[in-house]
Amino acid sequence: METKGIVIAGVGGQGSLLASKLLGRVLVNEGYDIKVSEVHGMS
Repeated sequence: METKGIVIAGVGGQGSLLASKLLGRVLVNEGYDIKVSEVHGMS
């Protein structure tokens, strides 16, 4: 299987954490092996 990369970026309150969690759940339910990383910092 070919490796793909998806980057979801945003500034506080834009929903990027929610979007990554939802996308992650969908992909796991479809049988994909996923890695998720969250980086918190000051914008």
